[in-house]
Amino acid sequence: MFAEFLQFLLSGVTVGAAYGLVALGFSIIYNASHVINFAQGEFVMLGGMSTVFLMAAGLPMPVAVVLAVLVTVVLGLLLEKLAIEPARGAGVVPLIIITIGASIFLRGVAQVAMDREFHAMPPFTGDAPIMIAGATILPQSLWVFGGMAVMGMLLWYFFARARFGKAMLATAYNPLAARLIGVNTRLVLLCSFGLSALLGSVAGILLAPITFTSYDVGIMLGLKGFCAAILGGMGHGAGAVVGGLIVGIAEAMGAGYISSEYKDAIAFIIILLVLFFMPNGLFGKRTTERV
Repeated sequence: MFAEFLQFLLSGVTVGAAYGLVALGFSIIYNASHVINFAQGEFVMLGGMSTVFLMAAGLPMPVAVVLAVLVTVVLGLLLEKLAIEPARGAGVVPLIIITIGASIFLRGVAQVAMDREFHAMPPFTGDAPIMIAGATILPQSLWVFGGMAVMGMLLWYFFARARFGKAMLATAYNPLAARLIGVNTRLVLLCSFGLSALLGSVAGILLAPITFTSYDVGIMLGLKGFCAAILGGMGHGAGAVVGGLIVGIAEAMGAGYISSEYKDAIAFIIILLVLFFMPNGLFGKRTTERV
């Protein structure tokens, strides 16, 4: 019984770590512009699919991974420069609609440029399962969890120590005041899309050896990452990670103890409960407005 519980828990932590990376991408862009980037799932898809096809072209895995991340980051920067920046004065809702359109566009381009098939990617360090108290975990799962931990620490250092990271925080807190003290808020927004694309591509690459990748895999990953970001408190980095882990574990437990048919519905049940009873999320700021 304990081994079964531990197996579900390990599975949930693995996929939850990936959801946490996707949620971090949502939070970074939201902090910089208060825009919810619904193309975030496509960044995940592009990371995995680009790596698979670059490896199929004969490139070694490390080179393919680096190039896939660079391609995704460039596309993220182009999305901001060509679609978001020209419409920056249009308001939040039109910008969100633009990101939805960008998501559909990127998915269509991937379908035409690559294909519609499911693809498997070889694991980074073998596929011999590791036994833990009667449960098994794949070495790639450790890569996923470790990748989330490393990216989380790097982001913490970037925002806590780096000058540009502090400029991004200042822009998130008060864009007008940031501009008045000389912060280039346009550059901050551009870099937030690049950083978000990087996180998404890393999540896609780490997950591809465990779950098949395809041109439309980003739809559900993006939506579940969004659920994780809402649960943790939109714009809160640590909350995004915690939200991702909670969504992943809840999904694995629900699939294991209830039915796998309801696996995809669990994340959306969670987001509905959060919106009804805790709209600011677990770590979101509780604000009051004087009228």
